[in-house]
Amino acid sequence: MRVPQIIERGRLIVGVSQSMNRLGFRDPVTGDMAGFEVDIAHEIARDIFGDPGRVDFRYVEGADREDALYDGDVDIVIRSMTVTRTRQATLEFSEPYLTVSPRLLVGRDSGITSEADLSDRTVCTAENTTNAQSVSQDIPHGRLLVTQTWTDCLMAMQHGQVDAIFSDSPVLSGLRAQDPNTELIATDGSSDVYGVAVAPSTVRDTEGLVRQVNATLERMRGDGSWTRSYNRWLAPFMGAAVQPEAEYRSAEESEELRDIRLAARRTPPSDEPGGSGAPATTADVPQSEGNRQ
Repeated sequence: MRVPQIIERGRLIVGVSQSMNRLGFRDPVTGDMAGFEVDIAHEIARDIFGDPGRVDFRYVEGADREDALYDGDVDIVIRSMTVTRTRQATLEFSEPYLTVSPRLLVGRDSGITSEADLSDRTVCTAENTTNAQSVSQDIPHGRLLVTQTWTDCLMAMQHGQVDAIFSDSPVLSGLRAQDPNTELIATDGSSDVYGVAVAPSTVRDTEGLVRQVNATLERMRGDGSWTRSYNRWLAPFMGAAVQPEAEYRSAEESEELRDIRLAARRTPPSDEPGGSGAPATTADVPQSEGNRQ
C-alpha cells in the first residue's frame, strides 16, 4: 500500500488552477472542474481508490503552490509547474507529464511575427512564473506587465494595454481558445516539462505517493488515456504530441538532492523577482524520485 493515509482519508486532495482554460478550469456549463491536468488528477484517484471521482480539488495560485504542499493543505499540485533545478531543491516531482515550449500570443493584426518585434512593445506575463524571469533576462522588450493571472494578461491585451503575452504553449493555447482574434507565435526558447509536485521526503513521507503518481502516468502511457486527454484539450492548438519519457535518478543523485533540500530548509532561498528559478536544462530534468513500481 503506497498511500495509506490518503486511502484512510478516502479522497485525494489536489491543488489545481480554476481559471486556466484547457488545463484546469471550472466548466461554466456543468460547474465541474475540467481540463488536461484535471484529467490526470482523476486518473491518479482511479488507481488509488478504483473511483476517479474521489478527488477534492483545492484552488491554488502560482505563488502558493509550494506553501500548500509544505503546509499539508494538498497532497499534490498539478498546476502547470515547470520542473527546474531550483524547484527540485525544495520540492519533489513526478516523472514529466507534458513537454512545453515558450510561445507568444498576439493579436492577428499586431504585426508581431517573432521575438525580434518586441523591442518597443509591451509584453505580459503572470507573477511567480519562470516566464516572467525569462522575459526580464532573455527577451528584448519595451515594457513588462506582470499580472496575477494569465486571464488578466488576456484582458489587458484585449483592452490594448499590452501587445503580446509570453508563456508556455499549453497556457497560451487556453487563452487562444478564448479569443479567436489571437494567434500563437513560436519563439527561440528551449522546451521544458511539467511535473506533478509533491512535498519532499525531508518534510514528510511522500515517497510512496511519488511512486503512485509515476505508476499512474506510466499506466496512462500504456492504455492511451494520456493521448485521449491530450487530443481533447490541447492538440487542437498545440498539434500532435507524445507523452514525455521518464528518467529516474540514481541512488547517489537522490542522496545528493536530499542534502540540498536539507540545506534549503535550514537556509530558505531569498525571493527571486518575477519567477521561481532558472529554466531547467536537459541535465536537470526530467528525473523523479523512486523506482517504477
